[in-house]
Amino acid sequence: MKQLLQNLKTGEGVVADVPAPVAQRGRVLVRAASSLVSAGTERAFVELGRKGLVGKARERPDLVRKVVEKVRSEGLLYTLQAVREKLDESHALGYSAAGIVVEVGEGVKGFSAGERVACAGTGYAAHAELLSVPQNLCARLPEGVDFESAAFATLGAVALQGVRLAAPTLGESVVVIGLGLLGQLAAQLLKANGCRVFGVDLDESKVELAKRLGADDGCVSNEGVRDAITRWSRGRGADAVVITAATQSDEPVQLAGEVSRLKGRVVAVGLVGMNVPRQIYFERELTLRVSMSYGPGRYDPEYEERGHDYPLPYVRWTEGRNLEAFLELVAAGRVQTAPLVTHRFPVEEGDRAYKLISGETSEPYLAVVINYDTTRELERHVANKSSKFKVQSSKLEDRSSESVRVKAVRVRVGLVGAGNYARRMLLPHLKAGGVEFVSVATASGVTAHDVGQRYGFARFVSGADEVIADEGVNLVVIATRHDSHAELTRRALARDLDVFVEKPLALDDEELDAVLEASARSSGRLTVGFNRRFSPHARAAREFFADRRAPLSILYRVNAGRVPRSDWTQDPREGGGRIVGQVCHFVDFMHFLTGSRVERVYAEAVSSDDEQAVDDDSVFVTLKFADGSNGTIAHLAEGDRALQKERVEIFGGGRSFVIEDFRSAISYRDGREKVTRLRAQDKGQREEVRAVCAALLEGAPAPIPLAELAATTRATFRIIDSLRTGEPKNVNREP
Repeated sequence: MKQLLQNLKTGEGVVADVPAPVAQRGRVLVRAASSLVSAGTERAFVELGRKGLVGKARERPDLVRKVVEKVRSEGLLYTLQAVREKLDESHALGYSAAGIVVEVGEGVKGFSAGERVACAGTGYAAHAELLSVPQNLCARLPEGVDFESAAFATLGAVALQGVRLAAPTLGESVVVIGLGLLGQLAAQLLKANGCRVFGVDLDESKVELAKRLGADDGCVSNEGVRDAITRWSRGRGADAVVITAATQSDEPVQLAGEVSRLKGRVVAVGLVGMNVPRQIYFERELTLRVSMSYGPGRYDPEYEERGHDYPLPYVRWTEGRNLEAFLELVAAGRVQTAPLVTHRFPVEEGDRAYKLISGETSEPYLAVVINYDTTRELERHVANKSSKFKVQSSKLEDRSSESVRVKAVRVRVGLVGAGNYARRMLLPHLKAGGVEFVSVATASGVTAHDVGQRYGFARFVSGADEVIADEGVNLVVIATRHDSHAELTRRALARDLDVFVEKPLALDDEELDAVLEASARSSGRLTVGFNRRFSPHARAAREFFADRRAPLSILYRVNAGRVPRSDWTQDPREGGGRIVGQVCHFVDFMHFLTGSRVERVYAEAVSSDDEQAVDDDSVFVTLKFADGSNGTIAHLAEGDRALQKERVEIFGGGRSFVIEDFRSAISYRDGREKVTRLRAQDKGQREEVRAVCAALLEGAPAPIPLAELAATTRATFRIIDSLRTGEPKNVNREP
């Protein structure tokens, strides 16, 4: 399908062919008919992208601080790689569109195929032919509302939320500063609310347009604007001021204070300078509020991504209900959008829209609409013309027996999911190993397009099933969100494919049992991304204790840092929490060192009254192994970032071994100390990928025994059980 993208490095807008999305849980698939270019927000993205690194740094000092912190914790080389990866990404432009529902995902309520809807949301309601939109960010179109008008719904919801915060009452005098798209819509909404409206802008034509659409008066922002508003308001000043301008200047906030009456209200909707002149606001005891985009629910993953609506009696106007209200006003003729449209482009010429709003064409504009041919057949497979891959048999023999481990001529990768970890760790190591990249599917076709182009995948496809069914693939790499790991692994194993799945393997016993059953029937090898056992220091530690005759005692301290409660990894159904998703690493590490499986676990977490903290993120876990060894994992979320992340201390047979963040190690034997330092941190990712590929090429067993994969995963489930019950729990050791 066609989609308008922006390269973050150059800022250029391009129309790209990307695979169409597939239905997802909680999402509505919408065939776009029209989308609206938000001149303010999207122009800012374009302008930022076109700046050099220094310019980007000046614009986003918050990101610079994150880069500096990353250098301190993970090293310069890894950070540079991460920054380059980020700059090579494409940004999906657009966040306001309308079209026809073609399919609904599992769990979606209130929508069905064939309905006309408006859609909202950055990354969802993009400038693309097919959209995958969370259900709470969709609203049905009333009769008589066409797609172009409906494409204004998101901008309309932004303006409506700002008007609501101004709390206008019938007959009040309200000034709107900035008469771009938001300002024009806000002025009409205020008139629909029974207010007297005065518009201010730098462009006289926009002032005249606002008056034609219902504003009572207006003028160009100059030295006389204050006197004009004083006369218009009968010497009283404005009851409320809505700022919809887009400028870094503090002038709109200054002007708003100067034209307000005593105890007036000021609402900032646009992206404006916010150095508030205290004296003016103090003397008039003004109320200043900053509007948060479309309304309640914005930036709340529970509402936007997971479909949990707020109860109407307590939150009357959410994002979704603001969309509905705006569309009803359009249907009733109280808001006009057609007079605002100055340009229309077919999606194939969408890059022209960005040349327009960036000022390249020096042409005046207001609302820019992109239209789509809803009858055109969409591509779910996009061939990479620069790829040299040709489909052919990748094996030396057929798999005629479940016990046969087949050698491969080449490792041919099908990738499902391509998040940060896959892009920055797995793919570079796979490339260094000389694999052939065959097909890639991601939840966002944009990511599949970017990754596919960069690594030379032969094709970019819509869904995981297409990767798993690809005849050219012999290794499926799964790097999706955690809730899909087990099912995708099971499907790939059912086709006798080798599988490398990022941790965790499963989120509960039922999922794990299904994977183990599939693995028992498959000739495909299964590896989970427990990389630390492959690190140089882990192998050195195991060798150091190779001749031991006594159990080991292992202390593994992790300065994990906080992950917000709202993050998807904390959601029990989607991410499983950090014990299942991260502590599994450290359990597996102990399996590797002891060569013995864990039999029993006991865990206790902190008890905090901090609503932002997740108690289970700061936990002490004690593990007992079959050979008598014991281990303690201290996974701590409340430490300082300056402290190294991981430290392991191992004791046994009169010897000790300490690993410092997988950068250095110290061994102690016979009263002597030996220090080993690496040139860079090495947690074993490169060697892990090499081992997976070697097993496929050599017909060897999987790098990690299946029984250990099962034991590690079950141990994390029992840790959670122990936390809930306060009792030790036995771990089922059956594979």
